[in-house]
Amino acid sequence: MGQIEKSLFEFCGWELDLATRELRALGTPVPMGSRAFDILETLVVSAGDIVSRDDLMKRVWPGIVVEENTIQVHISAIRKALGKDRNLLKTIPGRGYRLLGDWSSHRAAEASTPPVRLRSADRPCLTNIPASASDLIGREAAIAQVLTLTSAYRVVTLTGPGGIGKTVLASEIARHLLPSFDGDGFFVELVGVSDPALVCTAVAQRLDLHLQSEEISAELVARAIGGRKMLLVIDNCEHLIDAAAAVVEAIVRTCQNVTVVATSRELLRIEGEYAYRVPPLEVPVGESSVDIVEHSAIQLFVARTRALQWDFTPDAEKLSAIAGICRHLDGIPLAIEFAAARAATLGIQQIAGRLDDRFVLLTGGRRTALPRHQTLRAALDWSYQLLPQNERELLCNLAIFPAGFTLEAATAVSGEPEAEAALGISNLVSKSLVTFEGSEGAPRWRLLETVRVYALEKLGARDDFRRAMRRFVKFFLKFFHPFSEKHRLQGAIENIAPYRREIDNLRAALGWALSQEGDGVLGAKLAASTSDFWTAISIVSEAGDWAKRALNSIGDESGTRTEMVLRCALGFALIYTHGMSHRGKEVLIGALALAKTFNDFDYLERVTCALWLFSARSMALDDALTFAREYEEVVKEKDEHARATAAWLVGIPQTYLGQHREASERLDWAAKHSPLQTRRIDMLRLGADMRTSSMSHNTVNLISQGRLDSAVRLAEDSIKEARETRQPFVLCVALAWAAGFVSLSIDDLHRAKEWGEELREHSYQHGLRPFHAVGQCVRGSVAARSREPAEGVEALRSGLREMHDAAYLLFYPFFLCELASAMRTMGRFNEGLNEIGNAFSFSEENGYRWMIPEILRKKGEILRDQGLSPPSLVGNLFRQAMQQASRQDAIYWQLAAGINLVESFKEDGEDPDNARKFVLRVFERFTEGHAYPKLLRAKELLDRYR
Repeated sequence: MGQIEKSLFEFCGWELDLATRELRALGTPVPMGSRAFDILETLVVSAGDIVSRDDLMKRVWPGIVVEENTIQVHISAIRKALGKDRNLLKTIPGRGYRLLGDWSSHRAAEASTPPVRLRSADRPCLTNIPASASDLIGREAAIAQVLTLTSAYRVVTLTGPGGIGKTVLASEIARHLLPSFDGDGFFVELVGVSDPALVCTAVAQRLDLHLQSEEISAELVARAIGGRKMLLVIDNCEHLIDAAAAVVEAIVRTCQNVTVVATSRELLRIEGEYAYRVPPLEVPVGESSVDIVEHSAIQLFVARTRALQWDFTPDAEKLSAIAGICRHLDGIPLAIEFAAARAATLGIQQIAGRLDDRFVLLTGGRRTALPRHQTLRAALDWSYQLLPQNERELLCNLAIFPAGFTLEAATAVSGEPEAEAALGISNLVSKSLVTFEGSEGAPRWRLLETVRVYALEKLGARDDFRRAMRRFVKFFLKFFHPFSEKHRLQGAIENIAPYRREIDNLRAALGWALSQEGDGVLGAKLAASTSDFWTAISIVSEAGDWAKRALNSIGDESGTRTEMVLRCALGFALIYTHGMSHRGKEVLIGALALAKTFNDFDYLERVTCALWLFSARSMALDDALTFAREYEEVVKEKDEHARATAAWLVGIPQTYLGQHREASERLDWAAKHSPLQTRRIDMLRLGADMRTSSMSHNTVNLISQGRLDSAVRLAEDSIKEARETRQPFVLCVALAWAAGFVSLSIDDLHRAKEWGEELREHSYQHGLRPFHAVGQCVRGSVAARSREPAEGVEALRSGLREMHDAAYLLFYPFFLCELASAMRTMGRFNEGLNEIGNAFSFSEENGYRWMIPEILRKKGEILRDQGLSPPSLVGNLFRQAMQQASRQDAIYWQLAAGINLVESFKEDGEDPDNARKFVLRVFERFTEGHAYPKLLRAKELLDRYR
């Protein structure tokens, strides 16, 4: 198409953007499948001419033979998307199709095209779509139809009653689509999620999006997916229909490259959805029906019976009985499979007699009016009654697992010896009440959801249920125990896959234990044992949520090590999701007191680091240094790891207190001696990656000391190190320092913009509010320095407000200075002086001494440009800035102020020689960085006044 591919077509509020492949109504994207879009593109480019069916097929399905109704399906999808303007698409009988209207065409603005991150050609597609366990019988037509629908619509919902086969059909559709899809494929099960508030978290976790917001919203999930090409199968939506609909709608609206296949007993009822009602399998109409074996319901029954009885060969009499069974079961696959399993052992005639009695009772003789859940209940009643008592009890106990179970878990919950539990599971599998879904090396089973709900009803809500749930919680308390033991934590993290598989079971255990009907003490212990697990899989907010609930239900565990762990988990979660709140500090102080009481060095170290982090980020630098010095005293005789931690803790507040030389030595030593083998554990325990953090903070010291090239290299290295951790908050730290303190300080606006925009995007995707504030301020600073001061002021004010609200204040004075400079550029001198005053007061009150030289220098620049102050006052400000920088041995800031002093002398007609000599002495101390703007300007002035 060449030039056309970059065109935007418009007509009466409609926009067809070929660059982004979007149809928009008044600027709002309208969901549409890829093939439907291709048809619309062909019609609009034809400029009102008739396009024949053959031409459409050649254009949209090149080299593929498609059925006649396939085009009609896609034409219907386009008309549905056009809504009230559906008549714009005309069918010309016998000739083809035509798009009406005078659609104007012009090239789309490049800036309007959102950045799309495409999958790397050398990266294989990611998928967790389950492999087929057996042949899917009788669904050939359904598969073909749904495959056509997925190319016409962005969302296809498979709907129908429980047991109709929605999940297996969706899985088969995904397996058909993936080979030619050229994207990732994910299967998201909602069956184990009972709380609508956790739907977005479940989707994010299954897609491994690493979101760490206090509240993981549908919009946040959609932003995190972004431009990835993805097939998303969302299974069992009906019990969470509103939440599921919200997340699917947000994804489809925001992510143009995502196709969704959902399964639900109820429609999602969102824009762009096509509902496909999964039909029952074909059953013979009457007793005398010929060719019985050609019906898919009969084929399924025979296949499943033969799987259990290899020599099963039905004669005419048996086929007639099977036809009767399938009719009574309305062609519902799950019920047919139950019947076939029983028939393999009890005989077909006996099964036919039992089912007939049951369904006459339940339906009143009207098969077509039968509520399908009643049909399944009848089949389940019958299956349940055929079980011996021990298997009934085992089935009911297994029903409390929403996400499947291992033999070890089943044994623990049933209370039976392992051999008996294994035999019971084997019998239940053979009777199609339990399904095997693991592998030979990692066997695992689950109950189909309909069976699970039925069995839970049988278990009841009183003593039996409570006993089973207590065993359930105790099992997972033991299972996740390695996360609560320091010497086993590393192994648990390295082998985290088995624990990930139990997330929905863990949520169910915690949910019950921390409910009014549960056991608060047991729940508190489980929440404490799993706090590091949630952090390890990057769901920090959920660790905090469970810790908060557990602390409210702690009972007799109050004042114990359990409370200490819960307080630590909640405190860290509050820091990352709420910022530096009073509640967070209060929780951590309580944790520290308990750690001292128990003389628990592990948690003494964790909580000290959390309080230190809180103090440093909220600009209580003296408090941070006090915590650090106390810790340093405790560990001075301990191993190198502990001493590296102490050097890191002390070096950071020293940096901002202006003690650059000592701080640089400490942070350099901490980075070099931070052990890589415990890196992942340290991120859990200390709330930061010591190596990356040391490197990032040390860039401030290197800049101040005039080691500019070294600072840039260290910033680049810190970003590289951070990416290797695959932890969002670690990368945000590296990007924030590189974009803010490094790039802006040396006037490298290209790097500042590059790293700043990545910081904004990354923090936004992962819900890290404090770092998003930094990214917003970097954007404003770059705009202000790029001759767009008004835009810069707006972004800076927005970022500073967000920063203040989150109490993340380590960057606050720096960006107040940037705001003041932007005001100066606009001639708004008094406002600039007000912001400089705020920065100075803040820095003085909090000991943020490293910024004082720049604050004084920028104040001098504002007064100089304002022209209302005597030159001596302006010159004194530049001298004070040089003196303050000299006390910190910060030659870069000395030089910056010296340049201003020489320039001010020149403008006032005074002899700049004395200032020049001083600047020369400072300039000669630089051993690197001579290509950066301030050093080039200094050299120019020195040469001019030589």
